[in-house]
Amino acid sequence: MKVGVLALQGATDLHLAALSDVGATGVPVRRPHELADVDRLILPGGESTTMSMMLDAARLTEPLAERLAEEMPVLGTCAGLLLLAAEVGDGRSDQRSFGALDIGARRNAYGPQTESFETDLPVAALGSPPVRAIFIRSPIIERVGAGVEVLARLDGNPVLCRQGRAWGCTFHPELSGDLRLHRLFCEETA
Repeated sequence: MKVGVLALQGATDLHLAALSDVGATGVPVRRPHELADVDRLILPGGESTTMSMMLDAARLTEPLAERLAEEMPVLGTCAGLLLLAAEVGDGRSDQRSFGALDIGARRNAYGPQTESFETDLPVAALGSPPVRAIFIRSPIIERVGAGVEVLARLDGNPVLCRQGRAWGCTFHPELSGDLRLHRLFCEETA
């Protein structure tokens, strides 16, 4: 299985390493023909407005929208979740999101970089022990549509969710060394 990682901005290398560690072939995606050649895609953390502009500059916006409409499996982490959300609060008016997850999310809701934190997060789908979740300028999910399955919450707020083949988390699984979420995403057929 070939899993792409959007490589325009963000934590690309750590996702590629995690994919390799779970036995998937991870490849960076920077151009439309590279996107066309992958079975799944990870949209990494980074800065969502910058990623939106870079998708346009790389001519990836429309091909990505088409692949998502075809229900290509996708995992958005932190800023990548914002790209998948139906609604984004506190973003720029020209910021693009694809609506693959029927959620409303607000940018940088956990505060600035200096307020980043780690916590043990129970995720039933991943079993024990809890996931070490790392939150860096993370968004918060404020609204969840009827078709969205919430897989984990922190202080009552959804932080990991799935709708069909689209997954989103507000934290950075690639930073913890825990490969379970990457493995589940690669194995899931939805």
